Amino acid sequence: MSDLTKEGLRYITGRLLKEAVEATEESREDKTDLFKAGRATAYYEMLDILKTELDIRDEDLHEYGLNINLERALI
Repeated sequence: MSDLTKEGLRYITGRLLKEAVEATEESREDKTDLFKAGRATAYYEMLDILKTELDIRDEDLHEYGLNINLERALI
């Protein structure tokens, strides 16, 4: 297996963000569905960890699409 490149990580992060937005929208549309709420929360938590780790490493969060307020966007 080859090393993960920055380009690869940006691609993966973009996919996660897209799925997170969709999960959040679905959860907001049906607030009674605990599965949808849990799915949206899981995406938020993954992206929050990723954002924190990239920030600690002085990566440009804009390059990864993570220069946003995740809490406001996904909760």
